Amino acid sequence: QVQLVESGGGLVQPGGSLRLSCAASGSIFSINAMGWYRQAPGKQRELVATITSGGSTTYADSVKGRFTISRDNAKNTVYLQMNSLKPEDTAVYYCNADIRNLGKRGWMNYWGQGTQVTVSS
Repeated sequence: QVQLVESGGGLVQPGGSLRLSCAASGSIFSINAMGWYRQAPGKQRELVATITSGGSTTYADSVKGRFTISRDNAKNTVYLQMNSLKPEDTAVYYCNADIRNLGKRGWMNYWGQGTQVTVSS
């Protein structure tokens, strides 16, 4: 079994910063792309940022220049540094990863349980 466990969410004032972490654990052979998604109340889940195993990144237009995604392959961990936070960034943030399990072929897509980020004064 594979688990993705997020941490680092919380309440922050507008203009503040937070750093999210997501650690993958379990029967992991290899991890391909990792990413962060978010879902605000009443809205669909949307892509925030992704990063490949080689370090190539993509960002939603709404977070470009403010958020930075990174990963530590040795720790099977992906991070999301969020700066200049706005109230519209309030959402549950989910970690996502494409993982090849030990002893199995192919890639499986996994989700974390989510961590709440609230931006409010």
